[in-house]
Amino acid sequence: MLEANDSAGNTFKATSKPVLIGTAVIGATTMIFSIILLLHLKLDLIDARVLIGLILGGAVIYWFSGAAIQAVSTGAYRAVNYIKEHIKLDTKKAASVEDSKTVVKICTQYAQKGMFNIFIVIFSFAIAFAFFGPELFASYLISIAIFGLYQALYMANAGGAWDNAKKVVEVDLNEKGTPLHDASVVGDTVGDPYKDTASVALNPIIKFTTLFGLLAAEMSAKVSEENPNLALGIACTFLAIGLVFVWRSFYAMRIEAKKMD
Repeated sequence: MLEANDSAGNTFKATSKPVLIGTAVIGATTMIFSIILLLHLKLDLIDARVLIGLILGGAVIYWFSGAAIQAVSTGAYRAVNYIKEHIKLDTKKAASVEDSKTVVKICTQYAQKGMFNIFIVIFSFAIAFAFFGPELFASYLISIAIFGLYQALYMANAGGAWDNAKKVVEVDLNEKGTPLHDASVVGDTVGDPYKDTASVALNPIIKFTTLFGLLAAEMSAKVSEENPNLALGIACTFLAIGLVFVWRSFYAMRIEAKKMD
């Protein structure tokens, strides 16, 4: 009965999470208009700075989605490896409490590492793009809100569909242990990170970027007016820091090429 109700829970989550993201976008829209009015901006779509800002915002959203899923996948891989090496259930009925705690610790560590990399990138890019110019930064914030909304909608619904496809095979078709079930297990490995990790995490990303963006825009406006060279140096420095942690979010979190036994 619980297994059958799990699909209903997946559907509930897939329909409620877009509402959460929608509230973040509404708040982001207010903050973006505050920045536009504060700096007296006139955004023109044929302005190269505006176009670059729109592209950068979309790129950051897709990078974030991949980095969040990478952190989940790597943590899961490390946990499975530990279980295979240390927990031998053929000689005992259940795993020890210490082994169970270690598995939880592994998952927690990789979640924290992944989120640390992501936070540094979001923080650094917000400062860098603000100091590169108000037009680019305002366009970047608009793009973050728009791409983030639709990406979160996609991942929440697609993830729920992936997960429920596996439930159909297990519950409705009653084909656990068959090749069809083996093929549908991807519903967990793809669906869960989509609907339970990356889609939900876009909510604080949108909120933090726009909220901190208001402060960054004010700071950059003052510094750029007094010392343009200093503003450019700050922008390049934080852009370099952000790119380093973008690299870390994938390559420092990657899974080894060796096959699992």
